Amino acid sequence: MTTGGGPDMGVAAARRQLVIDGLGIIVTALGFGFVYGVAAGAAGFSLAEASAMSIIVFGGAAQFAAVGYVAGGFSWLGIILLTAFLNARHLLYSAALAPYLADRPRPVRAVMAHLLTDEAFALALTHFRRAGRTDTWGYWFGAIAATFIPWNLATIAGVLVGGSLPTERFGLDVVFPAAMAGLAVGLITGRRELVAAITGAVGAVAISLAWDPAAGVVAGGLLGPIVGLAMPGPPLEHAYPASTVPLGEVHLEEAIEESQRGTHGPGR
Repeated sequence: MTTGGGPDMGVAAARRQLVIDGLGIIVTALGFGFVYGVAAGAAGFSLAEASAMSIIVFGGAAQFAAVGYVAGGFSWLGIILLTAFLNARHLLYSAALAPYLADRPRPVRAVMAHLLTDEAFALALTHFRRAGRTDTWGYWFGAIAATFIPWNLATIAGVLVGGSLPTERFGLDVVFPAAMAGLAVGLITGRRELVAAITGAVGAVAISLAWDPAAGVVAGGLLGPIVGLAMPGPPLEHAYPASTVPLGEVHLEEAIEESQRGTHGPGR
């Protein structure tokens, strides 16, 4: 069994590499968690409310979106639906990890599912392939030590300290929009994505100016993907044979095939 980063190296060596890889994730979680805390405080969230969202929701992009929607007076039903669409990619993540974790008790897998994030997925799948087997310790490290704890500590700091910071002076008021714009540009890998991004952006701005900003966000978020999916082109499974993550190349097509076969999972 091989990984995106090379041949199996054994559990001990893979764990050492996982800890090194996790350091960068910790820094990222601290930075974005702090910005989220600042944004939540500015939107009127109390410390308890902002922290509860970081613990219960635990989804960076969804939390930022929800804070913006709350500040804009959007309905809770709309917020739930939009953030659900935003996190739909986790279905693919869980399918890729399923062969490795199928023999774990259901309650354990439920907790793992709650803690699944982009970063936890990248760390876990790369670690499993490096180790040549499932290593539950590696999953907990990536999900909890490298992501959950730093994110929640930074959330508290952001709420407590953010209100006293001159956000315009330090540029904190544009950190997240700039970061999200960068992420969006990085996701444009073909004609479908480009059309979806342009359609969503134009639709959102037009409807926001003509009617209501909240309605513009919803319309852009729905219109862009619909138009992108309607574009002619190869099947999506051929358009995305692999997904590049900071820790190596994760072959999603191969992982999905493994999850569908079920009986051809990795060793314990």
